[in-house]
Amino acid sequence: MKSIPRKKLWKYLIWPGLFLVAAGFTIGLVSDSWGTVPLAFIIAGAIVIGVWLIWQSQESKWWGRRSTQAGTNALAATLAVLVILGLINFLANRYEVRVDLTETQLFTLAPESKQLVQNLKQPVKVWVFDVAQNSQDRELLENYQKQNSNFKFEYVDPQARPGLTEKFGVKDYGEVYLESGKKRQLVQVINVNDRLSEIRLTNSLQQITSTSTAKVYFLQGHGERSLSPGEGAISQAVQALGNKSYTTAQLNLVEKSTVPSDANVVVVAGPKRELFTTEVKALQTYLNQGGNLVLMIDQGTDPKLDSLLKEWGVKLDNRLAVDVSGNVALGPAVPIVTDYGEHPITKDFGNGISFYRLARPVDTTPIPGIEATKLLLTKPYPNTWAESDLNSENLEFNQGKDLKGPLTLGVALKRKLPAATKATPTPSKPSASESRMVVLGDSDFATDGSFTQQLNGDVFLNSVSWASQQDSQPLSIRPKEPKNRRINLSASQAGILALSSLLILPLIGFAVAVILWWLRR
Repeated sequence: MKSIPRKKLWKYLIWPGLFLVAAGFTIGLVSDSWGTVPLAFIIAGAIVIGVWLIWQSQESKWWGRRSTQAGTNALAATLAVLVILGLINFLANRYEVRVDLTETQLFTLAPESKQLVQNLKQPVKVWVFDVAQNSQDRELLENYQKQNSNFKFEYVDPQARPGLTEKFGVKDYGEVYLESGKKRQLVQVINVNDRLSEIRLTNSLQQITSTSTAKVYFLQGHGERSLSPGEGAISQAVQALGNKSYTTAQLNLVEKSTVPSDANVVVVAGPKRELFTTEVKALQTYLNQGGNLVLMIDQGTDPKLDSLLKEWGVKLDNRLAVDVSGNVALGPAVPIVTDYGEHPITKDFGNGISFYRLARPVDTTPIPGIEATKLLLTKPYPNTWAESDLNSENLEFNQGKDLKGPLTLGVALKRKLPAATKATPTPSKPSASESRMVVLGDSDFATDGSFTQQLNGDVFLNSVSWASQQDSQPLSIRPKEPKNRRINLSASQAGILALSSLLILPLIGFAVAVILWWLRR
């Protein structure tokens, strides 16, 4: 029997080395555990392969060949790429980083949604009664679930679980319900064209988890903004308050000499005529007893609230805030605000945009016992100033008459109450230890159309929420409805598009290729 030469044994040493490495990786991948056994196989195989490489180098001097060096460089580069890709995948699994480049941050929860879910104290579950699971809807629900383990969701086939379907009263596919304890609420009905909405889900979540309902009264009778849809109305703002579990009502202080005891906050939105002295005194009494007020007073109006504002160290400037920083679309009479004070109302605004048409500055003077915070600040001079000459067509700063920016367009104030004057608590309004007031030099920003743009709606809602002393309500940036980017094509337009993409464009490409070939020929 012939013995195998020792040189041939060394030659085949590469194969057990590769086998050991492959076995180690296989064990690790199958078991999903990189413990002692798979690492031992991989290390042993690497040692065997290393010994084989050393023997080959000494035996055939192949290491010094140019082809070997080129192959080694290619192998090293390939291994480096694989190591880098593996490291990237490891870091991606360990540390999740998401970048949302959509215009309305479609795949990122709004700060208000995050804050609301993170503060959940009791379990909440979303039931989606549908057979198909839309990836966009599911990703939205998963984003909510990541914020708090108390948030759960489940897809249900209505036909497979008739008992649960009957329990919720489901009538059609696509119905989405929210459940918390014994409370159940329909969020929306989803379909191919109407996907699950973050703003509807957040509003429903806020309503179902709210333990109290706050009452907001809107003063009427002096040309204030209408609560019903129409030109210059604030119906969208009123609806948004309803979505946040607020109850709204009109208030006429001529018919009622006092503010109702269940009022958490009174909003005076853009009065055009002056209030009676008795009405002003009724508001003062309300504030002195722990009430809260949101004043939105437009430039060029005088509602005769000076006596009330003076007690709080506030003065409304009669000049017009102008902004000549170059926004052609809005014009100089619409100051743009990107600078906000450090206050719960504006804490999450960053450098977001809000705008105020025909606004007036709001001045403050320190008063003992009253804490005042500037909320809305315009750009500094020479971009903005308060213009005194409202009849001039040429806007220019006049020293001694006009006021240099930055201008304050809104302030938040609070005042501690003496123990003897604290209001009697009611079921909807607990005993207050302070009064709060927000004064804004404009009401146009909250009107229909403007309310949904940029941060305008958030300024209004956060002002009302903070003033009403509903500290359980999140004060942040609301989720925005995604914009409809669909392109509706007629049959002829669709035919032209199909013809151009399938025939005309390929023919043009082919013709260009033929011309280039002919020129190079």
